[in-house]
Amino acid sequence: MSRQVELIGAGWGLGGPEPGCADAPQALIPLVATELEHAGIPVRAGPILRPSGTERRRQLAVSKLCGLLASAVAESLRSGRLPCVLGGDHSCAGGTWTGVARATKGPLGVVWVDAHMDAHTPKTSHTGRLHGMPLAWLLGQDDDPLYGLATGVLEPEHVALIGVRSYEPEERERLERLGVRVFYMSDVERNGVDATLEEALAIATRGTVAFGVSIDLDVVTPDEAPGVGTPVPGGISSADLTRALERIGPRADLAALELVEYSPRLDPSGRSARVAVDIVRALLAGAREQAQVVP
Repeated sequence: MSRQVELIGAGWGLGGPEPGCADAPQALIPLVATELEHAGIPVRAGPILRPSGTERRRQLAVSKLCGLLASAVAESLRSGRLPCVLGGDHSCAGGTWTGVARATKGPLGVVWVDAHMDAHTPKTSHTGRLHGMPLAWLLGQDDDPLYGLATGVLEPEHVALIGVRSYEPEERERLERLGVRVFYMSDVERNGVDATLEEALAIATRGTVAFGVSIDLDVVTPDEAPGVGTPVPGGISSADLTRALERIGPRADLAALELVEYSPRLDPSGRSARVAVDIVRALLAGAREQAQVVP
């Protein structure tokens, strides 16, 4: 029997410059549900978490939301489901992977597919935006408490980044010092998406009990997916990325998927939404002829 996918919404854009990311779950969840159901994947609609209308302190609001998200993700896994978190800006990763780590109770690997490193801390950030900090926080690099949750749920040797092409020197120094493997866009162009993803998967699955994939839609070239919070020139083509991801799904050791930074208001044509849905379908359903998630 197929493992049920639970679609959980991280409905906030508090961590980045594009507040429209808060509307992504409401826009994407019906589209993703339809696509997965057509592929024969059982789907459950989970909660859509949104900020309180009375909380004016952005950092505290993100802290509370990440706590709620971590609980929802952990409960989904404990119930035998496969959580798929649809954001929202990338600050939600603090909740997603804390929840996965809480439920799996063993070394966790993550493949982080993103144009950015997201490895700043409050003391090194040039902008103070929380969506540029979640990976550092998950790696235990909190020089100032970001979310009010326990940090350090990921070990550097179990994390790989793919598609990076926009970062500051402080982030690069931090990840190099920790020993996190970064596949820059130049590496992807030289070796190909398939080979790069295979190497990243080897890192995320070596010595771990489970792995997950966090995808920032801005890793895709803005020519194809312009409706994102912080677009960066260049990038991976959607066709190359979806074809490579089809080789991941279905895998029994896949613990969770996260897709973030889509903004419906920047996507009047719906092109970016289509790319986002294709990415999720490829990873969770595998190649179209497979159309099944293995428990």
